[in-house]
Amino acid sequence: QLTKQDASGHSVRHGLDSEGEQARISGLNFELASVNNPASFTQKYTDVKSEKDALLKIAHGTTTLAFKFKGGIIVATDSRATAGNVIASQTVKKVIEINPYLLGTMAGGAADCQYWERVLGMQCRLHELRHKKRISVAAASKILVNLVLQYNGMGLSMGTMIAGWDEKGPGLFYVDSEGQRLENALFSVGSGSTFAYGVLDTGYRYDLEPEEAIDLGRRAIFHATHRDAFSGGVVRLYWVKEDGWVALPLEDVSELYYQYHPEVKTTTATESPLTFAQA
Repeated sequence: QLTKQDASGHSVRHGLDSEGEQARISGLNFELASVNNPASFTQKYTDVKSEKDALLKIAHGTTTLAFKFKGGIIVATDSRATAGNVIASQTVKKVIEINPYLLGTMAGGAADCQYWERVLGMQCRLHELRHKKRISVAAASKILVNLVLQYNGMGLSMGTMIAGWDEKGPGLFYVDSEGQRLENALFSVGSGSTFAYGVLDTGYRYDLEPEEAIDLGRRAIFHATHRDAFSGGVVRLYWVKEDGWVALPLEDVSELYYQYHPEVKTTTATESPLTFAQA
């Protein structure tokens, strides 16, 4: 913090004396609990790992994935949000459209991911206005990890992927609220990710055709929703290409079950009436 006098003799402050003041000046004032130690308060009373006695129930439980292939990047998610053991919503949009060339995914706390990825969208737009060119995927992921690190240990729950296309081609990064930032060709994040990885590890290769890549993403999300109680709803797919991302039609996972299990036939009550065993 520096102080000097202006021409009229008044003291003028230069510099920022706290992260909180930096946030207020930039218009990003994220309120914390009004206690002496916000970090320990949030860790004690926030449901991060499905603690039954937690006062604050975070909506979490999901399956998201993204992978590179020769035609760009496929991003796929389910649409179910849970709060503890309760299904809070079946229609959550877990892909944040940051700009026409950049996407972010949501896993962890729904509110945390939505808020900070929208803040990231604002920062990406400011970067574009300042530098007269689109932000790179690497720079966008770095901005996000720097944003959430300011609140490390204060209850944020985020596991996101940043996918997009820039001057270097397709880019895919994983960022979480603990400060990890990783680059790879394939990621799956969320409670159903172990099931999705089983499908992806079996069918993934870089030279997939677009139809094969889309089906792989769809199939991986479906099998995750079938085995993971915290995932479900619809499969939401995006294809990131050189000229921007394209949103693909939504598909209900309950209908995909019969598509991937053709041996299972649906019947009506008249076609298959109930029968009762005789004593």
